[in-house]
Amino acid sequence: MIKGERVILRKKHPSDLENDYIWRIDPDLIALDAAPPLKLSRREYISYSNDEIRHPSKKRYRLAIDSDDGKHIGNCMYYDIDEKKSQAELGVLIGDSDYQGQGYGTDAVKTLVQYIFDNTSLQRIYLKTLVWNIRAYKCFHKCGFTDCGRITSNGNDFILMELQRDTVKTRSDYHTQADIKASLKSIT
Repeated sequence: MIKGERVILRKKHPSDLENDYIWRIDPDLIALDAAPPLKLSRREYISYSNDEIRHPSKKRYRLAIDSDDGKHIGNCMYYDIDEKKSQAELGVLIGDSDYQGQGYGTDAVKTLVQYIFDNTSLQRIYLKTLVWNIRAYKCFHKCGFTDCGRITSNGNDFILMELQRDTVKTRSDYHTQADIKASLKSIT
């Protein structure tokens, strides 16, 4: 269990899978991630995901995000772990709409980043966010991620962002609102 200021990150449990399935078939959430529609039935998804919980990959760490009062509100992960390049990709989802846009995602990202840099030898964390997803972009920028490129994949335009270990000193070493506004001007 990893405690942030507003969230708790913990191992995935089978009891999380019903929420996960609901979030994976929600068209609004799928659009934010540019994910393909889930083709598995509820039963197939839960069976597959239970197997993944029981036999986790060494190249991917999936965590549940709970509010500080213990409600499962989303998920985060770091994956595509490349030991040779000393990097991994980060993903986050606040699936419960009652908790979106209130800083839970930002706290989850900051907490996960700090955990990764405190507990692994990884030197770089990267992510991609859709160009039009300004809320996610602001979150990642606030957490210290900087733009490092753009890509187009499956007809979607993404901003690549990264965070290097040597640029993160403490949890309070994150970008200001002025930095975020300046960066937003450069992408719009």
